[in-house]
Amino acid sequence: FPFPYTPYRIQEQFMEALYGALEAGRVGIFESPTGTGKSLSLICGALSWLRDWEEKRRQEEARLLALGTGEQDRLTPQQAPPGSADTAGQPDWVTAFVQKKEERDMVDRLKEEQIRRKKREDRLEEIRHNVHLKYAAKRKRCEEDEAERLLQLSREALSQGAGEGALDQLDHNEEELILAEYESDDEKKVVSGLEEDDDDLEEEHVTKIYYCSRTHSQLSQFVREVQKSPFGKDTRLVTLGSRQNLCVNEEVRRLGALQLINDRCMEMQKNKHEKKTNEENKGKRRCVSHTVCPFYSYEQMQFLRDEVLMEVQDIEQLVSLGRETKACPYYGSRFAIPAAQLVVLPYQMLLHEPTRNAAGIKLKDQVVIIDEAHNLIDTITCIHSAEVSGSQLCCAHSQLSQYMERYSKRLKAKNLMYIKQILYLLEQFVAMLGGNVNQNPGCQAVSQTGTVLKSINDFLFQSQTDNINLFKVQRYCEKSLISRKLFGFVERYGCPASAVKTNKEIQKLAGLQNFLLTLQQGSDKEGDPPVEAEYNQLRTASPLMQIEGFLSALTNANQDGRVILNRQGTVGQSSLKFLLLNPAVHFAKVVEECRAVIIAGGTMQPVADFREELLCCAGVDSARIVEFSCGHVIPPENILPIILCSGPSNQQLEFTYQTRDLPQMMDETGRILCNLCNVIPGGVVCFFPSYEYEKQVYGHWEKTGLLSRLAAKKKIFQEPKKANQVEQVLVEYAKCIKRCSQTGGQMTGALLLSVVGGKMSEGINFSDDLGRCVIMVGMPYPNIRSPELQEKMTWLDKTMPRAAGQAPSRVLIENLCMKAVNQSIGRAIRHQKDFASILLLDHRYTRPAIFNKLPQWIRERTQVKPAFASAFAELRKVRTHLSYVL
Repeated sequence: FPFPYTPYRIQEQFMEALYGALEAGRVGIFESPTGTGKSLSLICGALSWLRDWEEKRRQEEARLLALGTGEQDRLTPQQAPPGSADTAGQPDWVTAFVQKKEERDMVDRLKEEQIRRKKREDRLEEIRHNVHLKYAAKRKRCEEDEAERLLQLSREALSQGAGEGALDQLDHNEEELILAEYESDDEKKVVSGLEEDDDDLEEEHVTKIYYCSRTHSQLSQFVREVQKSPFGKDTRLVTLGSRQNLCVNEEVRRLGALQLINDRCMEMQKNKHEKKTNEENKGKRRCVSHTVCPFYSYEQMQFLRDEVLMEVQDIEQLVSLGRETKACPYYGSRFAIPAAQLVVLPYQMLLHEPTRNAAGIKLKDQVVIIDEAHNLIDTITCIHSAEVSGSQLCCAHSQLSQYMERYSKRLKAKNLMYIKQILYLLEQFVAMLGGNVNQNPGCQAVSQTGTVLKSINDFLFQSQTDNINLFKVQRYCEKSLISRKLFGFVERYGCPASAVKTNKEIQKLAGLQNFLLTLQQGSDKEGDPPVEAEYNQLRTASPLMQIEGFLSALTNANQDGRVILNRQGTVGQSSLKFLLLNPAVHFAKVVEECRAVIIAGGTMQPVADFREELLCCAGVDSARIVEFSCGHVIPPENILPIILCSGPSNQQLEFTYQTRDLPQMMDETGRILCNLCNVIPGGVVCFFPSYEYEKQVYGHWEKTGLLSRLAAKKKIFQEPKKANQVEQVLVEYAKCIKRCSQTGGQMTGALLLSVVGGKMSEGINFSDDLGRCVIMVGMPYPNIRSPELQEKMTWLDKTMPRAAGQAPSRVLIENLCMKAVNQSIGRAIRHQKDFASILLLDHRYTRPAIFNKLPQWIRERTQVKPAFASAFAELRKVRTHLSYVL
């Protein structure tokens, strides 16, 4: 395998296993600990396979073409032997003729593909070596900009002289708030609106690898690894992202919220496509000036596509290129998909079918690699779940009612019909929460509080909405852009400061303004910050956008999800949530269509839930599933994992919900930390099961004086709840450790109190001195009293077989706990020369079912210590050894 340096043996094993899985068309679960060069192994293994596959295909094509051109059709109907027939009753000459025709057709198809490929390669080569082409394109753009500017000035001069009056007393800008005529519910062929050279868009998709990860920063890091690899110069790579990340139109970017950016972009495209129609009908009716996006230029996006395919670029470079070429990176990158060999994209774009289709992603016979996949099941569940609050439902009803009242004379019958259906749905949903849409949700008390779960059918039946076709309503919302129109309407009239011209209009719109004001006042009176925050959120994006997601979720099959009615103190605080129970239904299409799927991560243990809950439920044959897990590159002596069963005063360590609050348990935890901080240099990271428990223990240590004893050896930091404060805490933590190592003295470093599943348990590296010891207090089991978790457990017990005598619900609870543990303790070792100790404080980790769910490279080096003294002696030994190494 080509590699930028001599690979570790485990990297070679990883690449060999990956190559084999891709060649055989398997579904693979691959685990390679962080610090072992997983990204490079994925790149070099997968792209080596792709290069060999393309070479084999080229050889096969050449062979077939040689046969096709070298042979004449020797067997004609006249030459066929008389009276011969095949087993199906057809004469032999007919069968031979049909076979010949199929061969000729294949040869013709291969010739066309070859011509297309040659054209593409020549075009990219020409751009690569001909700098004049770039300058010519840039000059042409400047000329077009100038021409457009002069044309706009001419239009303005003409419009000033025209003196057009308002139509039906509506403002000029208000026209674009009115819904266009909605023609039909039937599926129609979607017209791209790009008239020029449509053949280019029909380019056949070459065999490619789709690589996806969780965040844009992880994707950018992966692209940089590709650039450094031996494949960096020869790979046609395209990075896909959301409009929020790729849009270069500042006017649209300023909208902030993703849904608003999406809707505004779609609207501007629609305006561009309707431009010609408006010009043709200019004499018949008033032509309204609609804004179009200057970056949505087909010619420029073609140029951007070629630039993207020519050189590997990450998302930041793609945006810069879009600004420079005045072409939309969002659509330009999509045009590059068919010819690309490696497509890099976020989880959501690949796992959500409507998004996948909209992006032009075709998975048939392609390879998909899902990296950082430890939370893949949760991700699929979250993408396809949706929640709306009572405040959002009431607010949307009020806004839509006002909108309909204002524009009822201008809306077509079908628009009015759908608006009335949506209003009825909102009314019934609020009634299910025990409220009335016409009253302030912040002031309506809920009589029966609590959480109720219902099947989709039961919810629709009890809310009396089962007679409405939700598929048609969903399609209407999508095609009419009603949420965008409604947002524009609220932007214009929802704020009391807005200038509204006539008294009549003031009366009509007062209801909406008053509603928004009372919503704010209601939340102020109750002094409930979440409601106030929600009010602000409602003002930044139309609540109907969120509700559309909920309506879409209700179109899932009845057995695959549940509707959760969460009734709190007021209707505004209450909510409706759709919970997806069976993520496999949405993953099934991916594994069915793809040639091979690789699910990879640094910590994939325990893998049973991937295999059973996701792959087997998605219909994947167990023979197609392959698992690979490799060790770490660090020497065995560089890591010391210990399961500690009791503390310094022989108190057994068992942090159950019943015992963890006992003073003696909190005291024992403090004593363990005090002893460790005396001998471990640098940084110590201690994970607690929850924020509440961490706060409780911290408060107890303050009262007993343990905290001041700890603070004498290590400066204490606490993980903040707010995401925007995490960076600052980490910077201070690192500075403190560095300062202590340089100056010496009594203070030996810092202690960071963190939370499992919090901001610091994933994606943050505690390498070297930042994490010389990671401590896990107790076992972070999820809250089994959660109605959502209970429903999932019930569903699993009904649908899944028992595994090794354990109920599937019990396995789920243990897997969720151990995934969280493995993610947290994996923060410490980040490269080959790193070293750290890991302490698991709870005797229950020794149980075989739990112990076997630790990552293999940690499990095989773990020591079980019944007493604290022997564990402490081991830690002191490690300190002596490491001092010698350093």
